[in-house]
Amino acid sequence: MIQKDALLHKIESKNAKVGVLGLGYVGLPVITAFAEAGFTTLGFDVLESVVDLVRSGKSHVGDVMPEAVSSMVEVGRLDATTDFGRLSEVDAIIICVPTPLGKTGDPDVSYIMRALEAIRKNLRPGQLIVLESTTYPGTTRELLQPELEGDGLIVGEDFFLAFSPERVDPGNTTWTFTNTAKVVGGLTEACRQLSTALYGSVIDEVVTVSSPEAAELTKLLENTFRAVNIGLVNEMAMITDRLGIDIWEVVNAAATKPYGFMRFTPGPGLGGHCIPIDPHYLAWKMRTLQYRTRFIELASEVNAEMPRYLVSRIAQALNEHDKPVKGSRVLLLGVAYKANVGDIRESPALDILELLRSDGAIVSYHDPFVPSINLDSSTLQSEPFTKDLLRNSDIVVITTDHKKIGYDLVLEHAPIVLDPRDGLRGKRGRALVYPIAGPPRVPN
Repeated sequence: MIQKDALLHKIESKNAKVGVLGLGYVGLPVITAFAEAGFTTLGFDVLESVVDLVRSGKSHVGDVMPEAVSSMVEVGRLDATTDFGRLSEVDAIIICVPTPLGKTGDPDVSYIMRALEAIRKNLRPGQLIVLESTTYPGTTRELLQPELEGDGLIVGEDFFLAFSPERVDPGNTTWTFTNTAKVVGGLTEACRQLSTALYGSVIDEVVTVSSPEAAELTKLLENTFRAVNIGLVNEMAMITDRLGIDIWEVVNAAATKPYGFMRFTPGPGLGGHCIPIDPHYLAWKMRTLQYRTRFIELASEVNAEMPRYLVSRIAQALNEHDKPVKGSRVLLLGVAYKANVGDIRESPALDILELLRSDGAIVSYHDPFVPSINLDSSTLQSEPFTKDLLRNSDIVVITTDHKKIGYDLVLEHAPIVLDPRDGLRGKRGRALVYPIAGPPRVPN
C-alpha cells in the first residue's frame, strides 16, 4: 500500500494538489473551498471564458464571492486551465460535470465519459478520483473502474476511486459546501480512507457508506424524497381548489404537528438540475432490472403538470375579468427556478411562458438575476421594474419569489396578481390576488 500511504500523507499535510473537472455551480464552490483550506488547486473546464474569469479572480457563480476567488488566485492556491493534459499534475481529481437527461429521459453520461477519457490519458499511479456528478447506482463501478483500469493499473492499489454526491444548494447561505455533511463511498477500503481524508480536510462531517452504489443511491433518495412529497402537496393544491379550501391554511395547520409530518409547499412546478432530473436516473436504472418505480413516475407526472395548471389559473383569473388569454399582457415576475439565484435550468417559469405564448398571450418578464433568456425563435429581455410595467399588464404572475422584487409596488399597481408561492398573504394593496388554488383574496 505504498501509493495509498504516500497519498494519505500528502492529503493530511495538505501538500496534495487538488484538481476539479467542471467549474460551474458545483465545481467552483468545491475548488474554492479546497483552496481556502490550504490546498493548491487546479480547475479544468472546456470553456475558455470560464477559465479566464477564474484566472482573473472573478466568480461566475452566485454562491462564490469574487473576493474568495481573487484572494486564492493572488496567493497561488487557485488556478484554472483548459489543458486537460495537466491532469497528471494533480493528486486528487474531483469530477463535477453535468449529468442531464437525454431526449428520451435516459441518463446522459456523455460529460462523465469525456472527463473519464481525459483522466485515463493522463492517469498516473497514486491518484485519487472522486465522482460527484449525480448518476445512477453502478456508474462508478461499471463505467469508471473498467475504463481507468484499462491500461493495467489496479483500483485500490495503483489508483483510488470513490463516489461522493454533491450537495450544493444554490442560494443557500446557511448550508454550504463546508458545513453540509459529505457522503463518501469508496470502491475499496483504501479508496474509502483516502476520499474520507480528502473531504475531512475541508468539510465538518464526512459520512462513509459501504460502497459507491450506496453513495450514488443516497443522492437519488434525497431528491426523490423531495420530488415525491412536492408532487403530493401539488396534487393536494389541485384537490383543495376543487373543494374550495385554502391549501396554505391546511399546510400550515398540519405543520403544527411536532412529529410525523414534514412541511412541503405547492408551487408552479419543479426546477433546477437536481429534483426534476435525479428521480429519472433511478427510474431508468430500475427499468433495466424490470421494475417500475410507480411513486417516482406518478410524482413526476403531477409535478410536470403544474405549469399547465398555473396557465389554467391565469386563464380563469383573466376570464373572470372578461379578458381572454389571447392578446392579454401577462407579466412573469421571475424566471429562475428558485428564489434569489440566476439559474434557469428546468425552470417551470419557462414552461409557463411558452404555454402562454402558444395560447396567444403577450408575455414579458422581470427577473433581477436573469437579464435575458433565449427561446426557440427569439431572445427575451428582462423588463425594467416600473409602475407602468405593472399597470399595463392584465395580470402579474409571481413565478419566482425573489426578495429583490418590490411586492408592495406590485400590490399597489398591478390589477390582478397570481401568487402561487403565497408570498403576498397579509400584505395590503389594491390588487386582486389569486392564490395557487381557491377563490381570490379581496384587497385589504
